[in-house]
Amino acid sequence: MIGDTETIDEFLARHASDVEEAVRTAAATEIMPRFRRLAAHEIDEKSGPHDLVTDADRKAEAYLTEALPKLLPGSVVVGEEAVHANPATYDAVRGDAPVWIVDPVDGTRQFVHGDPGFCTLVALAQGGVVRASWTFAPARDQLATAVRGGGAFLNGRRLHSGSPTPGRDLEVATSHPYYTTDEQQRALLGLQTEGVRPRACGSAGLEYLSIAQGLLDATAFCWEAAWDHAAGLLLVEEAGGTHRTVAGEPFRITGGNTLPFTTARDEATARRVVELLSAA
Repeated sequence: MIGDTETIDEFLARHASDVEEAVRTAAATEIMPRFRRLAAHEIDEKSGPHDLVTDADRKAEAYLTEALPKLLPGSVVVGEEAVHANPATYDAVRGDAPVWIVDPVDGTRQFVHGDPGFCTLVALAQGGVVRASWTFAPARDQLATAVRGGGAFLNGRRLHSGSPTPGRDLEVATSHPYYTTDEQQRALLGLQTEGVRPRACGSAGLEYLSIAQGLLDATAFCWEAAWDHAAGLLLVEEAGGTHRTVAGEPFRITGGNTLPFTTARDEATARRVVELLSAA
């Protein structure tokens, strides 16, 4: 039975490759056969036209929900589609058991439109701490992994987020207005200033990967869903980056955060983005 950090580390040493295989299999069997082949009846709206779900989302999550607990007895799964069906299942993120946090298709809108900018996100957490993560973009053949204290890697190559080039505008990916309150939209207006180049975000998981690669400077997000953030937050941390809310605290996957929050390549960039979000 998994009960402490040492045991989690032992599990990851033995079975990280098995988790990778499960993620790859879910994508190969349930996601990629439907990419650019979706029929109209395989696409549904959840809360509106910007919040889509497909048969690929549902079936990939079902596969991972069955496969992952078999690797780690006593663990539970919190998946985006299961939480949509039963919001009470989200409480497991705050529980004591190891929890797999799953977004089967992060970037469903892109997936629906035949854009390769989507990924499958899996994170393993316990006690509100993300211990490991897998970010798989199957249409791009990119697999990014991170283990707490063990670094971040993309297709086996170690990632370093680095720092922005002095004198260059900061590129910041921001929440879509659909997902923000009026107050949060006002905060995001603080980024409309000299030296900053905000843009709408795509797949959150791939934006985090871009930060870990040093290709994007920061994000400014206004929602808390753990399946969108858990994997990427650890990936960025292990690449040398950081995250903080407008209250100056690290983002917590268990919720209760003061929003917006930023994830950034380095501490100085995080401070700058938080200052701008707080000043609006």
